[in-house]
Amino acid sequence: MSESPPTRILLVDDQPMLRMGYRMVLDAQPDLSVVGEAESGEQAIELTARLEPDVVLMDVRMPGLDGVKATERIVDSGSRSRIIILTTFDLDEYAYGALRAGASGFLLKDAPPPDMLSAIRAVATGDAVVAPSVTRRLLSQFARHLPGPEQRADMDDPRVESLTPRERELLVEVARGLSNAEIAERLVLSEATVKTHVGSILGKLGLRDRVQIVVFAYETGLVRPTA
Repeated sequence: MSESPPTRILLVDDQPMLRMGYRMVLDAQPDLSVVGEAESGEQAIELTARLEPDVVLMDVRMPGLDGVKATERIVDSGSRSRIIILTTFDLDEYAYGALRAGASGFLLKDAPPPDMLSAIRAVATGDAVVAPSVTRRLLSQFARHLPGPEQRADMDDPRVESLTPRERELLVEVARGLSNAEIAERLVLSEATVKTHVGSILGKLGLRDRVQIVVFAYETGLVRPTA
């Protein structure tokens, strides 16, 4: 049985020393491989298209095209590369915009190497790397960025109506920050069933991962930010 190829990673940061540090940590892992480095949003877009990395570690604050705009353009291009936003603070003012643009989560720049490695591996398999509780805190903190009730999509939005009652129930639970195991216990379902429903929700709504489910739920008013 052949081994899976290593996860291919693109590093994007305008500070060479940080990129070097990330590369040293990542290249020491047999299942991870840094395939390129970019120092700007423009380079990130070009290298993502050319190298097709599995995961992009994207600095959010860069001169010129920042990480949020670069993320949006990469996602809009249809790229399968998943993006982890690198931030200085866990409630960075750009983090909400990056998640909304299609990032699969965010990671603190000073996160311990084991956390960074587990985040990359999680994203490479299709998971999000923002803990549910952190996602809720992030969206609640930046509720001012969310549209007001009069601007939110109507509850008869076709995307919402395409969901079954059970899927809609699960969507709300995901947006409230519950894990698959917690949802399974709460709704008396198996974890496998919950996972299947979450996959169906993602497919029907055209979303990339659980983070995008949270954003969708908040923007449509299915879940309201806490104070």
